[in-house]
Amino acid sequence: CGNPDMMWTEFVSADGLVRATPEGKTKLMADLQFGETEHPIVAQLFGSNPEYMEQAAYLVATLGFDGIDINMGCPDKSIEKQGAGAGMIKNPKRAQEIVRAAQAGAKRAFEDGHDKTAIGEPIPVSVKTRIGYGKNELATWLPALLETHPAAITIHARTRKEMSLVPARWEHVGEAVAIRDRMQADLAPIDRTLIMGNGD
Repeated sequence: CGNPDMMWTEFVSADGLVRATPEGKTKLMADLQFGETEHPIVAQLFGSNPEYMEQAAYLVATLGFDGIDINMGCPDKSIEKQGAGAGMIKNPKRAQEIVRAAQAGAKRAFEDGHDKTAIGEPIPVSVKTRIGYGKNELATWLPALLETHPAAITIHARTRKEMSLVPARWEHVGEAVAIRDRMQADLAPIDRTLIMGNGD
């Protein structure tokens, strides 16, 4: 049928990439291996420590990835205990710090000349999330993310509480687009955060 438009890695712990033992880091780095035929490819990271996220983003940028995606939607309890994944929905301020840290890491790699891509600017940072934690919180959650101006936001059209147990409600993806359009009305369409839908 043809190649996909884009590839993503499994999500990888930013904390682990920075703090793991050499053996542990080798295991994590295996999830960041890719072949030249897999471009464009985005490394998906998770974490709640801005310092570690910046360092992990810097590393990813030096490896030749085409983008960084931050998972803020995973409902796994062990991930949430770290304040990461869907746990980020409960802490919008920290979520903003995480996005900005990833952007800073990508920018630093670019300025240091370690960014192996040829786009003439730091690799973009995006976010994958849900419409809310226990209920639809797009009206407050999405604007907090949009303030950091990520390149894209993928909306899984369910709450964290719903996991994947109910059909995705795609009307909420349209709601997200409307919120984005209101917040970024002064930007040219090409400069606005891309909203992607996910679910089912």
